[in-house]
Parts: sequence; structure tokens; C-alpha cells
Amino acid sequence: MPGMNTGLSANNPTVVAAFHASLLRQGFVVFLILAIIGLAWNVLRSLQLRQASGDDAGLAASSSLFPYPEPVARRLLRISFGLIWIFDGILQAQSSMPLGMAPQVMKPAAAASPGWVQHLVNAVASTWSYHPIAAPAAAVWIQIGIGVWLLAAPRGKWSRMAGLASVGWGLIVWVFGEAFGGIFAPGLTWAFGAPGAALFYCAAGILIAGPERWWSSPRLGRAVLSTMGLFFVGMAVLQAWPGRGFWQGQTPHLATPGTLSGMVHQMSQTSEPNFLSSMVAGFASFDAAHGWAVNLFLVVALAAIGATFLTGRPRIVRYGVAAGVVLCLADWVLVEDFGFLGGVGTDPNSMIPMALVFVAGYLAISRLPATDGAPVVAISAASGAGRPWRERLAANPVYAFRAIAALGAIGIVLVGAAPMAVAATNPNADPILSQAIDGTPDATDTPTPAFQLVDQDNRTVSLSSLHGKAVAITFLDPVCVSDCPTIAQEFRIADGLLGTEANRVEMVAVNLNPRYLGEDYLVAFDHQEGLDALPNWHYLTGSLPQLTSVWNSFGAQASYSPGGAMIAHSDIGYVIDPSGHTRYILDTDPGPGSQATNSSFAVTLANEITNVLRSP
Repeated sequence: MPGMNTGLSANNPTVVAAFHASLLRQGFVVFLILAIIGLAWNVLRSLQLRQASGDDAGLAASSSLFPYPEPVARRLLRISFGLIWIFDGILQAQSSMPLGMAPQVMKPAAAASPGWVQHLVNAVASTWSYHPIAAPAAAVWIQIGIGVWLLAAPRGKWSRMAGLASVGWGLIVWVFGEAFGGIFAPGLTWAFGAPGAALFYCAAGILIAGPERWWSSPRLGRAVLSTMGLFFVGMAVLQAWPGRGFWQGQTPHLATPGTLSGMVHQMSQTSEPNFLSSMVAGFASFDAAHGWAVNLFLVVALAAIGATFLTGRPRIVRYGVAAGVVLCLADWVLVEDFGFLGGVGTDPNSMIPMALVFVAGYLAISRLPATDGAPVVAISAASGAGRPWRERLAANPVYAFRAIAALGAIGIVLVGAAPMAVAATNPNADPILSQAIDGTPDATDTPTPAFQLVDQDNRTVSLSSLHGKAVAITFLDPVCVSDCPTIAQEFRIADGLLGTEANRVEMVAVNLNPRYLGEDYLVAFDHQEGLDALPNWHYLTGSLPQLTSVWNSFGAQASYSPGGAMIAHSDIGYVIDPSGHTRYILDTDPGPGSQATNSSFAVTLANEITNVLRSP
């Protein structure tokens, strides 16, 4: 029967097409923003060249903005994390993101965490599920916008604001996308990416957002390395802790994989090129056979790297940094399996961001900015920060370009964030979900077959008695325990969405069970589903010949399932205008029956009823 046992796959073509169409529309806006930035650059560059050709004042003003180059460590963080944010935004554009992000990434990440963590994550996962187009599109442009912002604004307040934006969005991703990086779940381990990639995005954002005087001495670098050193030593202790399953390549006497080998084996099942899956599977087998030795190496390596960081001495730290980079890359390839493969990967996982942070810490103690004797505290004065912004723009067109570029990056962020903010205030699901399950409603304009039956209160109801009102009609089995209660709830929700317009609408269901015909079954069904509180609800029945005639005229079908366990029937609905013409035919199959899909169909039904009421 139509509508039985259908659901939504992560790559549902209807949702994917709508998602890509949304990205294309928003991408056009982003293109206009970039075109404006390019035009501004040409104008400002021409102005600078004219100033330079008249005298050297323009170039002198340009060089006076900052008396020394951007610190190497800060530049590393700004450029690398700018590129990573852009890469993450591109990953969010994958076809599986609209329907796969919540059930395959967010909820599994929180599954082993305490109930309050699951509650937090599931609340946002529900919002994503209710708005599967606006939510992933917002993630795309917010992350690309932050990345462009970091790249476009190398110095000054705009750059520091970009760092703050990275911190803010990174925290959102860490809490809701990574469930706090799993720090509240059992089995926390460095090898699996603890404490979450987004936390290192936040750390880099804090360092970028800080005043540049932080970078004028080795103090900041030592603080970063000390923090990372304590982190590595702590992770070594956790890795060595008995009873957590890391010392066994496989569980004794059961021949089941240990904690690490099981994780790696699971990652090898990711959809990816064969040579990658074979390499990861090979390491899983190696760990299963030599689990104790692998874990010993990992414990010693983490502790040794952490100890070198804690010394704060560049000659010693450099060896720890080199070893840390190699270890992070090995874990990234052999354990995390690059982190972004499989269709729902949202970032390259934590190893690359982690390595960038401690490398920046090393550069901050070994490559101090060349100030040429200029006091760092005088940067604000040298840059004209105390002067009106109009003077700064006139004195240095490059400053103006960076300001415009930063504003353009903020505009890219808003391209995604604004529609998502509007969608988040809407408690009802996007109609695209019901359309993905059932297709779009079929528009028509044909006379509706006449009928005359009795409702749950034994009142005679006919098509002519409903004349002058819009009618939504469907067919339900009063003893059904699967689709029919869900469809009834969708009609009830749709009635509520109509607001005052519900006074001009009649909600009608026709009994579709050839065995249970009495009004008492209808009354029990209405009471169970809360439909007895709707004044415009009619659940109709009659004799079997009467019902059969109505079923045939509307194309509804019912048959006994094998063994007589339930009635198999079609899920179909009609929207009839006040003149008695059928205007829309809907497949009412609830699919997986989640709250999101139920709400989505209710919105679709309410929209079509509203269209009928407003049509001439």
C-alpha cells in the first residue's frame, strides 16, 4: 500500500536538492559581497597609488600603521585556523549534512555522556532536525565567514574581533556538536581526540583576540606550552589508568577488540578509498596483537612530550614539538582516520588544531617579533588608534580595505546566521521533510465525490452539509496502532496552526476498517488522540456498503494483513475548497513518525488549507 514503511535516508534527493538550492541562492549573495570587496580594493589601491605618486606620504602612512611585522606565532594561528574554518564550512556543504548531522554526529557524540549533556545536545539536534535546510546552510556560511574574516584582517581590532568570533562559534560547536568533546563520558582518551577539536579552535581564537603586546615576550609562549604540557601529562595518566581497556589489544578469553583496537576497527569501516581503510584496519590488527606495547609507547610518548613542554626551554621544547607533531599526524591517520571522511565529517578532528596550538607556543618563545627598538605598547599610538577613523581611512587606504573586508566577512556569516535565527524561532518543522517522504501535494481542481455518513456523535455529515467551508479529509483505522494515530495527530496540529482560520475549516476522517464499524470505536480513538476537544473534527462511519462506496470513490484501499494482525491501508488525504472541489491530494504517510516529520506534514497540510481559503 502507498505510504507503508517508508523513511528518510541521509541522502534523500528531495532534501539534498533543496539544500543545494539554498546554498546556491545564498552563495549568490556571498558572491555579491566578495565583488563589492574586490571593487573597494581596486578603488582604494588606486587612491594609494595616487598618493604614492604625488609624494611618499601614502606609503609612509601605510608603514606607520604597525612599527613591526605581525608576530610569526600569531600569523600561524590566524592563517591556519582561517583556512581550517573555511575547510570545515565546505565539509558542512556535504549532501549528508541536512539529515545525517543530528542522528549520526550530534546524538552519538552525546550518547555516553550524562543525561544533562544529552538533554542539551538533543535540544539543538531537534532544532537541526526541524530545519534541515536552514541549519546546515547556516553552519556553512558562518564557518566560511569566520575563516575569511581571520584571513582578511591580519592586525588591529578587526583581527581581534575575528578571534572572538572564532571563540564564540567554537564554543557552540564544542558544546552542541561535540558534546563537550566527550569530557563527561567514560573512556576519555587523547587518542580519540579528547577534549574535542573545537576547544583548540577556541584556544587559537583567544590568542588571536588578545592584545599584540602579549606576543612581545616569551611569557605567552611559555603559558601556552605549560598548558599543553600539563594536558599531555594528564592524557598520559588517563591512558595508563588500569581497567579502561587500553592495555589489552583484545579482551581476554572473549577474543573481542580492546578499547583502542575496537575504535580503530570501527573507523576502518568508514566509506573511503580502499588503501586508507586497509591501512587503518592493519593498525587495528596490529594493536589487537600488541595492545600492551602500543599503549606503553603512547603513555611514554605523551608523558615525554608533556615534560619537554613544561621546561619552557626552546632547545628542549623543539624536540617535544617535533615529536608531538609526528605523534599527532600518526594518530590523525591511523586512529582518527583523517576525521572528515564518510560524508558526515565536519572537521579534520583534533590532532591538526592541537599541533598548531603547541607549535605556535614554541614559535612564541623562539621567534619574538622584530620590533626594531619600537616599544610594543606604542602600537596603538603609531597606528593612529587615537585619531578619528576618517583620518585613518584617509591616511591609509589599506586600513580601509581591511575594514571593508572584515565587514564583508561578517556579511558572509550573517548570510547563514540570519535565516537560521528566524527558523529557530519557529517551533514547527520545515515542510521539506514531509515532501521528502510523500512528495509535494498534487494540485488539482475536480469535483469531490459526494458522500453521506455519520460521525462519532451519530450526526449525519455529507459533503453538501460542509459546503462553504474548506475540508481536509483522510481515512483512518480506529484500532490502528501505527500510522493512523500519527496521521490523526498531524491533523490536530494542523488545525492548531490555522489559528482563527480553523473556524472556516472542517477536519474529517473516514473509517477505513471493514470490521470495526461502530461509533464506540471512533469515540475511543478520538479520546485517545485528544481529538474530542476539536469542535471541527468529524470521524465518519456507516454500514460496510456505504463505506465501501466512499472508499472506492476516493481511491482508498484496505486489506487484511497476513494473519489478520492489522489492516493494511493507503495513507491519503484531500483538501477540498468551500465550493466542494478537490484542490490538493496528499500522501499522508508519516514515514519514520518522528516529531519533526509529524510537525512537517502538519505544516504542509495547514499551508494547503490556507491556500484554498485564500484562493478566489
